[in-house]
Amino acid sequence: MAVVGLERKVKVAEVALRCLVCGLAALAAALVGTGSQTRTFFSLEKKARFTDMKALVFLVAAHAAAAGNSLLQLARCAAAAAMAARGSGNGGGSSGREAAVAWSVFSCDQAVAYVLMAVTAAALQSSVLGKRGQPQLQWMPICGLYGAFCRRVGEGLASAVAAGLASVLLAAVSAFNLFRLYGGRGKRSSGAGNGATTW
Repeated sequence: MAVVGLERKVKVAEVALRCLVCGLAALAAALVGTGSQTRTFFSLEKKARFTDMKALVFLVAAHAAAAGNSLLQLARCAAAAAMAARGSGNGGGSSGREAAVAWSVFSCDQAVAYVLMAVTAAALQSSVLGKRGQPQLQWMPICGLYGAFCRRVGEGLASAVAAGLASVLLAAVSAFNLFRLYGGRGKRSSGAGNGATTW
């Protein structure tokens, strides 16, 4: 009974983290992708957009892809829950398929976590240059000129950091879901009530 309770808590945590990653990644992509500000310099208009900084372009693309991946994974979770509710999830031949799905989910979650953390770090570094400039190279800070755009990007970066951290936690949950399949393989089907050998 303790095994069933733990597995249920892990599944709930997985769904909650996938919803969190989806929402935060979509928010980060939307905030950074829609941020812009136009300034006039000597009757010349200059518009600041996220496309002016390649790190922000990668950030928007990666977080949009992560939100899409999370939606697909949520659909997979819903389909698995529906199959379990019908009682068709415990067939004898399904362990190979279950392991293949667990490996693919684990691989995708690891890739998403690494990519989100990498693009967020690159965007943060570029944003610090935009905020502070680089006096040694005579690069002036631009956030004094484009304050609204910089604030919007800062909000998007805060959401991106939270999405990256949530994706790291989600990768840990998917690793748990994968490697629990290989613990006590022979005793898993016979010892339904004894969870000590499974974990």
